[in-house]
Amino acid sequence: MFIVTNRNIESESGRTFAAVGDRCNSAGPAELRFLEVERSGQAWSVRVLPDQITDAMRREVKLPPAPVDPATGEPGPIYASRYVFERLVAQVRDSDNPKHVVFFVHGFNNTVEDVARRCDAIARTFDVEVIAFSWPANGGGVKGAASYLSDKRDAQASVVAFDRALDKARGLVTQMREAAINRIIEARPSRMPENGEKFRQRLTAAAEKDCPVRITLMLHSMGNYLLERTLKSTALRGHLPLFDNIVMCAADVNNPEHAVWVDELEVRNRLYVTINEDDAALRASRLKGGDEQLARLGHWTRSLTSTEAAYVDFTSARKVGNSHAYFEGKALENSAILKFFRAALQGDRAEQAAALEYDAARNLYRVP
Repeated sequence: MFIVTNRNIESESGRTFAAVGDRCNSAGPAELRFLEVERSGQAWSVRVLPDQITDAMRREVKLPPAPVDPATGEPGPIYASRYVFERLVAQVRDSDNPKHVVFFVHGFNNTVEDVARRCDAIARTFDVEVIAFSWPANGGGVKGAASYLSDKRDAQASVVAFDRALDKARGLVTQMREAAINRIIEARPSRMPENGEKFRQRLTAAAEKDCPVRITLMLHSMGNYLLERTLKSTALRGHLPLFDNIVMCAADVNNPEHAVWVDELEVRNRLYVTINEDDAALRASRLKGGDEQLARLGHWTRSLTSTEAAYVDFTSARKVGNSHAYFEGKALENSAILKFFRAALQGDRAEQAAALEYDAARNLYRVP
């Protein structure tokens, strides 16, 4: 799997999680680096990708040389984001086992190793390809309330990095989809109807067949706070419709007035907000100082006023209890939960896949 991060790189040649630090990149909190993380049994290997890829890496993913820079007479740089993108495309478009993609953003108090283990479990459980955005969310070594507040500051400092990551992903995915459309038109020009509406219908069907991969953004806990701050701090890039589904899981953000920014999110299919009133972690977050004392979106079944979100209540669902991460562990023994998250993370209509009942009076779906 790949992880894009604005954490500090402690060792360019490191092969363990120690190669990545606890704090923001020393070149600035907006600086992005890519990691390739692999699991073999219980062992993990970490590879810090160079910011500008080598010629061997370029040939590996069959990219042509970059255009020559007139000033130097040498080919220009190709950045790691393009290398990662080409590797992902090759993996998800496997004709025997095409996979949808989950872009995962973790929450409070997570090390890179924590993130890798969780993403590996998500990939294996739901049969998806996972790429994570990891920000310095383990308190810089401090614990308790100080760690929580430190992570909130790091989330705010990571806004530009997260926005840049979204923008890079949007740009690359747009290139992929445009290339697919051009291939279709060039290969079958005589089969494209002249009628504008029929042309779009035929092109859409052919493009989906050529590139059937769907992309879901999954944010857990304080990762939703990072999304909120990004939307409130940037004018455009975080709003662009990159994702088929967005899953705001156990959101550690204020419930009051959440619809103001949630309704700005653009999504092709569904925007889900998951709730567990017994969530132990979110109850604890209300004990912190400042605006955390307000009801958290992820554990409050009142004032659910977004016109864009589908609220999903996991409170009292079998096997959930006081879990803060009910997309893993024992909660998945509940078949409705397994079906919901499998469909949601594969870009599908999860409320239908899990046959959830809608409570119109509370404006939410209930998980049995």
